Amino acid sequence: MARAVSTRRKAGYTIAAWIIGLAIFFPILWTIVTSFKTEAEAISSPPSFMFFQWTTENYSTVMERSNYFRHFWNSVVISLGSTVLGLIIAIPAAWSMAFVPAKHTKNVLMWMLSTKMLPPVGVLIPIYLIFRDVGLLDTKTGLVIVLTLINLPIIVWMLYTYFKEIPGEILEASRMDGASLRDEIIYVLTPMAVPGIASTLLLNVILAWNEAFWTLNLTAAKAAPLTAFIASYSSPEGLFYAKLSAASTMAIAPILILGWFSQKQLVRGLTFGAVK
Repeated sequence: MARAVSTRRKAGYTIAAWIIGLAIFFPILWTIVTSFKTEAEAISSPPSFMFFQWTTENYSTVMERSNYFRHFWNSVVISLGSTVLGLIIAIPAAWSMAFVPAKHTKNVLMWMLSTKMLPPVGVLIPIYLIFRDVGLLDTKTGLVIVLTLINLPIIVWMLYTYFKEIPGEILEASRMDGASLRDEIIYVLTPMAVPGIASTLLLNVILAWNEAFWTLNLTAAKAAPLTAFIASYSSPEGLFYAKLSAASTMAIAPILILGWFSQKQLVRGLTFGAVK
C-alpha cells in the first residue's frame, strides 16, 4: 500500500526542488544575461541583473572573430563519434557481464570504474607523445579515440545496469529459436534496452561535448571544438567577460536544446528498471 503524503509536504518538496533547480541553473542564466551586456556593464559593481542596456554586439564580434560553425561541427563529430564508438564496444561487453556468469564480474566493473579516478594530467604526456608520433595530434579521429576511452567505463556501467533488468529467459528463448549470438544482441537485447541505450547515448554526448582538458591539450586549430572556442576568449590581456559569456552561450546552446527536447527520454532511461 502506498504511503500517503500530505499536501503540505508535497508543497515543501516542490518548493525545495525549485530552489535547488534554480540554484543549479543560475550560473547558466547569469552567463546568458552577461552576454547581452557591454564590457563595462559586465564588470560593474554592484552587478545589474536585468536593468541595463541590452546589446547583441558581443555575438556579432564573436562571429566576426571566430569560425563558430567549424568549431561547432568539430564538437558534433567528436561527441557523436566517441559516443557511437563507445556503444559499439560497450554493448557486447555489458551483455557478457550481465548474462554470462563470471566470478570476477564485479571486480572487473570496479577496475573499469577506478580508471575514472586517475587525474587526466597523470597520463597527458604519454598520450600526447603517442598522438604526436602516430599523427593523431590535432585530429578529430584522435579526440574520438581519447573520449571513447575516457567515457567507456561509464557507458559499460550504465548498460550493464539496464541489461541486468532484462529477463534472461527471453534471450534463452531466442537461442532456442535458433538466434545466433549476433542476432541475440542486435535483434533481441538492443531493442528491449532502447530507453537505457538512449539515455546512455545522451549522457555521454553531453560529457564529450563539455570535455575541455583533452580537447585543449590535444588540439591546436584544425580539430578544435567549442571548448577551445570558449578558451580563445581568455587572453593574457585579461578576460573579456561579455564576449566570453557570448561565446559560452553559443557553445552551450545546442546541448541545452538537445537536453530540453530529450528530457523525457533521458528521465525514462535513467529510471529504466527502477520499478518492478
